[in-house]
Amino acid sequence: MPDRSPALEAGALPGQTNRCPLRAVGVTAGYGPRTVLDDVDLQIGHGRITTIVGPNGCGKSTLLRVLGRLLTPRAGHVELEGEPIRSLRARELARRLALLPQSPVAPEGMTVGDLVERGRQPHRPWYRPWSTVDAAIAEQAMAATGVADLADRPLEELSGGQRQRAWIAMTLAQQTGVVLLDEPTTHLDLAHAVDVLDLVVRLRREGKTVVVVLHDLALAARYSDHVVVMKDGAVHAEGGPAEVLDAGMLADVFGLRAHVFPDPVDALPTVIPVGHA
Repeated sequence: MPDRSPALEAGALPGQTNRCPLRAVGVTAGYGPRTVLDDVDLQIGHGRITTIVGPNGCGKSTLLRVLGRLLTPRAGHVELEGEPIRSLRARELARRLALLPQSPVAPEGMTVGDLVERGRQPHRPWYRPWSTVDAAIAEQAMAATGVADLADRPLEELSGGQRQRAWIAMTLAQQTGVVLLDEPTTHLDLAHAVDVLDLVVRLRREGKTVVVVLHDLALAARYSDHVVVMKDGAVHAEGGPAEVLDAGMLADVFGLRAHVFPDPVDALPTVIPVGHA
């Protein structure tokens, strides 16, 4: 069985862990009068999979939207490779950072191939036509996500899982150094969820920095180098999966009683819920 545990490879990218391609400094943000994030500081390590977990409404998706400049913070700022993200032009940002939000929407009638081609737009000035290089990158992205045979199908004809994989293919075609994924396993059965997260591991091995929001703590334990636990709009804890995914945290943050023990094969934490705390 192939190793699907990036946490076991923490030393696989020597010299990169101290670099910080993405950083939130004193971020406060929300919607209308409601504050969701309150003075959040977070540093994302280079070439790592950072997974954000927490109960519904804790601010996970809001934090990802702020990191991707979809939401402007009321206070604080975000830096991309040391530069204030608000200072970057949209095309420059899209060449360096890709964000797949929850429940993205495409125009009616758009095919999978058309959608994935959109991932190449930041790399193509208006005067340059579609090239064989662009086509090859789009085809590779569709092959990697298992949607190559759906290229001519309209998105609205696909299942939820197929649509999700098509959107991920578009994100891959963007070819950025930083990738933000908000609930990428939504609508996917377990086998396809594992396929997507195996793809995330492959991106990490290629040196990309990935930030992903997940609800499934078992998958978070297995596929993360670094876990960020959020509660009430703030970072409650962060560290390696074995450091932060314990019974005390689950009771405090999720109100969940659970047995947590190391997997006998790879020592990663295994979470078995037993009831409410």
